[in-house]
Amino acid sequence: MTSECSVKLRRTAAPVQVATGERVLALAESAEGPVAATKVALYLPGGRRIPWEQVKSADWDVESETLRVTEVGTWGEVRPIHAFTLTESARLLQLVRERVTASVVLTRHVPIRGKRGVRVIARRAPVGRGELSWLFEYDVGIDPDDPFVAQAAEEALLAARDDVGDR
Repeated sequence: MTSECSVKLRRTAAPVQVATGERVLALAESAEGPVAATKVALYLPGGRRIPWEQVKSADWDVESETLRVTEVGTWGEVRPIHAFTLTESARLLQLVRERVTASVVLTRHVPIRGKRGVRVIARRAPVGRGELSWLFEYDVGIDPDDPFVAQAAEEALLAARDDVGDR
């Protein structure tokens, strides 16, 4: 369900639509439309809503003034990437960094073969006390289908869950 936010961009006629109970805390304008941030999610032009715990990375290119957002995605599939050239973006960029960082509960790299291995990551919405989402990120050259790697990753996950009390 969405509600209409009363914040309007100077050159944009339509307000940013956000979910009920959310309010826009920061926004910037792009050629495609406004990019807005709430405590819970990032809103992209066209109405795409990405909860903060689903934002893998958000990179800023100072020279081109381009925000590049990569979603967490699913192993083996291409991760969705969104890029927008923004104006008046300082507050939005600050909020994006703070919200993405607040969603990361744990990141642990576990070597499997030499220095290469798997990263075990726990994420949660930066508001409330929702369930943790657990993710693996494998280093280049590490095959998650290898039984040895799969076992090592599972053991790393169990140890990480124990450490944060998520059992």
